[in-house]
Amino acid sequence: MKQNPGKSIYDSLGVRPLINASGTITILGATRILPEVQKAMDDAVKEFVHIFELMDGVGKRLSELTGAESACITSGASAAITAGTAACVTGGDPDKLWKIPDLQGMKDEVIIPKYSRTAYDAAAKAVGVRMIEVDDIEGLKKAMGPRTAMILILGGAQSRNGPISTKEISNLAKPLGIPVLVDAAAENLEVPNPHLVAGADLVAYSGGKKLRGPQCSGMLIGNKGLISAARRNTGPHHGFGRGFKVGREEIMGLVAAVEMWFRRDFTAEERVHSSMVENIMKKLSPIQSLKLTGTPSSLRVEWDKTQIALSGYDVEQLLWNSTPRIAVSLSGSYLPFPPNQSPNFGINVSQLNLGEETIIADRVYEIFSQPQSAGIKSTSPAVVNLNGVWDLEIDFGASKVKQTLHFEQKGNEFVGTHIADMGSRDLQGTLHAASILMRSSYTVDGARINYTFKGLASNDTLSGEVSLSEYGKAEWSAKRRIFRMS
Repeated sequence: MKQNPGKSIYDSLGVRPLINASGTITILGATRILPEVQKAMDDAVKEFVHIFELMDGVGKRLSELTGAESACITSGASAAITAGTAACVTGGDPDKLWKIPDLQGMKDEVIIPKYSRTAYDAAAKAVGVRMIEVDDIEGLKKAMGPRTAMILILGGAQSRNGPISTKEISNLAKPLGIPVLVDAAAENLEVPNPHLVAGADLVAYSGGKKLRGPQCSGMLIGNKGLISAARRNTGPHHGFGRGFKVGREEIMGLVAAVEMWFRRDFTAEERVHSSMVENIMKKLSPIQSLKLTGTPSSLRVEWDKTQIALSGYDVEQLLWNSTPRIAVSLSGSYLPFPPNQSPNFGINVSQLNLGEETIIADRVYEIFSQPQSAGIKSTSPAVVNLNGVWDLEIDFGASKVKQTLHFEQKGNEFVGTHIADMGSRDLQGTLHAASILMRSSYTVDGARINYTFKGLASNDTLSGEVSLSEYGKAEWSAKRRIFRMS
């Protein structure tokens, strides 16, 4: 691929690079890898090696570094959770491995505290297990039984100090021989490991976040037997985990990242980040309507919506559509989060190059210096009364799906219900003249489904394009349901 001097490698594909002020967000490329990591990856591809032997050596080295009994490298933290779950289900038995996801005759339940439910549950569910949600210790006691393969916990304040913490859970699970896996994907790598000290058997980390390793890498550390079983459920082994294989360059890159973790000057890194935050605050401080709250690596910008008629999403989109493109908070059409309608947004400087904070500060200053022109919205009267039931069809390319919309309209605004395959969810929107905009969000049991419908309305038909958030776009149309007496 030919690259012109001064041009991005992505330009030849018609893809716009961006300034990442969102942080280690996977869909934006995750972390800025360390130079030592890049060198290790470059060196690794110059020679061949037997991957099984490499994983043996890596396991020993990571065990020395982390203090865990054993460790293995995976194709991400999510893959580490999948491999760990499969290890707890199969116990490393190849006969059972080849049956996944048909778990008949095997332990097929994973218990999860309510505070741990996220979209990342899918990593465990991929094995074929059923998630059993519990609210408290009593619920945990009742849920544990002969079908329990594992308990999955999301690392954080509640797992460390809450009433149903990792320590409390492990104290009950260990006598029953039930393994505990902690998802610590975005956490610092601490030694001794606080999750293992609290009784966890396995801990999953992302290589592409705090460690600043390859994006498509992760690490599972903990119990030696379970790590061995987890490895059998990952690539390049055949069977269920074949698709989770990780290359020699990523393996060596993550080893370098872990080694560098214990050599990095975090004080110096924080000093650079703090100076970036200060530079942005200095530029924005003359705008009296803004409230600025800084931390060593981030800045929160807030305002009064009665004074500035912009939502956080509006500002995020203005920055996203800038030249150069700037990603802040969780902006962008393909991110898996509902639009931020509150008057605030965040800037994370941890992935910036020096000087990029100045570009961000200048663009944000420009937006808030003339918020009236940025925030103008149409207020044309609605040409259609949407009240009632509409039959919705979405064309996903490979299929056309029937769904249902219920509307209750007042002037230019309306609320309602969007009924789809996984269940109903609230929707809200606006209709200015014939232009319709509406959004629905479904965030139950870890699912994260966000739709943003845009299009045109007539008396009995609606049509346009729908953003499926991280899943791309599709075409949609709807017809008013006419009820007739027979």
